[in-house]
Amino acid sequence: MENMLYKVFFVEDEIVTREGIRDNVDWKVNGFEFCGEAADGEMALPLIQTTRPDVLITDIKMPFMDGLQLCKIIRERMPWVKIIILSGHDEFEYAQKAIELGVTEYLLKPVTVHNMQHALKKIAGQIDQERKEQEILNKLHEQVEENRATLRERLLLKLVVGAISSTEAIEKGQLLGLDLIARYYLVAILKIELSDRTEQFDYDEYQQVQHTISRLVENNPDVFLLKKDWEYLVLVMKGNIPEYMEEERDQLLDLIQQNIKPTRYKLTTGFGTHKKRIAELYQSFVEALVNIQNAADKNEFRSNEATDKAELLKIDKLAVENYLRRGVKDGFDEFFNTYLQPLGETALKLHLFKNYIFVDVIVATAKLVKEWRGDIDQVVPELNSIEAILTNIKTIENLREQVFKILIGALAFRDSQTKSQHAKLIRQAKEYINAHYMETNISLNDIATLVNLSPSHFSVVFAQETNQTFKDYLTEVRIQKAKELLRTTALRSTDISYQVGYNDPHYFSSAFKKNTGFSPGEFRSQARSR
Repeated sequence: MENMLYKVFFVEDEIVTREGIRDNVDWKVNGFEFCGEAADGEMALPLIQTTRPDVLITDIKMPFMDGLQLCKIIRERMPWVKIIILSGHDEFEYAQKAIELGVTEYLLKPVTVHNMQHALKKIAGQIDQERKEQEILNKLHEQVEENRATLRERLLLKLVVGAISSTEAIEKGQLLGLDLIARYYLVAILKIELSDRTEQFDYDEYQQVQHTISRLVENNPDVFLLKKDWEYLVLVMKGNIPEYMEEERDQLLDLIQQNIKPTRYKLTTGFGTHKKRIAELYQSFVEALVNIQNAADKNEFRSNEATDKAELLKIDKLAVENYLRRGVKDGFDEFFNTYLQPLGETALKLHLFKNYIFVDVIVATAKLVKEWRGDIDQVVPELNSIEAILTNIKTIENLREQVFKILIGALAFRDSQTKSQHAKLIRQAKEYINAHYMETNISLNDIATLVNLSPSHFSVVFAQETNQTFKDYLTEVRIQKAKELLRTTALRSTDISYQVGYNDPHYFSSAFKKNTGFSPGEFRSQARSR
């Protein structure tokens, strides 16, 4: 493929000089195309705006509009243009001004063909480099935009399944160019499929239909489109007056229908009712899922009936929450058989189970993971592959398997958080004991208050995490300190007992012998004999 030639425009009032350079420079060999000429800046300006050259060659002194005036205008209007100034030896002041204007090359007259071609090659190299750098910047910009689009879709996904707080959604939305602030919200779901299912599916054609919908939505600041990893396209809509929102929704869906009608595809729609809070948006989403399945089954949309079915199949979220807060892995089958299997069997008959129960389990789980300050994408990775999972759920056992993965993953995260919290608690307790063991009135109640637990709860946690009771650990610390004082000081056993937190020297001696096998005196004698 032949390299693209860069365009050159030449401005020179001396016709002999202008024609000499124009006719003797081999422009094409040097990578250029001679695109125009003029005798002064005033005549050149409109021609330059039309031809839009890459390089401007101009004399510095010309009538009507000189080279410097022309350079200034071109620099303001076409900053990418490279400028070569031609000048006489006695125009140093002009040369300084040219440099201030960012002139690329400054050639002294008389200009030889060799000097001109050398300057042109140098400029061609600069333009080549700049265009390569611009291509890299454009690719980087495209990658940033692609990443931005991915982050937007992930945010919208979390929003429709209730896996993000209102505050976090609004703040992250602002960073990603999504203005989510409104008084009301609702969700509409669109399903695109072949009108005649016996015809061959064309993926490129299908993508073009999706692109058409995206184009109809993208300029509406109150509608956000979610299409990644979903069987359906999801429209999140916001507004301040419910009636206007519903009117806008119906007009938009009609417009989409009209644009799809000429294709081989048909559109099935379902939507939920409007909600007053972002945190309630997932309810509209679930209603829309149920409604679109109802529309697909009966080829019509019945909002009230579908919503009633949604209520009928409503999961006991409190039961899910209780299991996630207090349940164990071994108790999953009992939980599933009691709370989910009856719903699943009913939903399976209605072809609604994958559109409602599974999503509702994810919603309930995501809310608790958020409360536990977990990374939802890591704890509930199923959030990003719902389409594939729903496609593979055919039976109650499939549903059991997928729900098991979600809930057991959440339990594992819960237990890891609990273990981490307990480790911090035990560390605080031990640090306090090590600093206050010499106080005779130190008690379990003091430590429990410090770590903000009840005495009984703290006692259980401490024993579980350290394999010894609070009293045993306190005694161990005191005895170890007593052994150190017996080895390194001449203090009497009675004095040492007071220093390590015992009021009764006799009790100290008894505790010391019980833990070491020696009385304090025997321990000191043995230590000195070594």
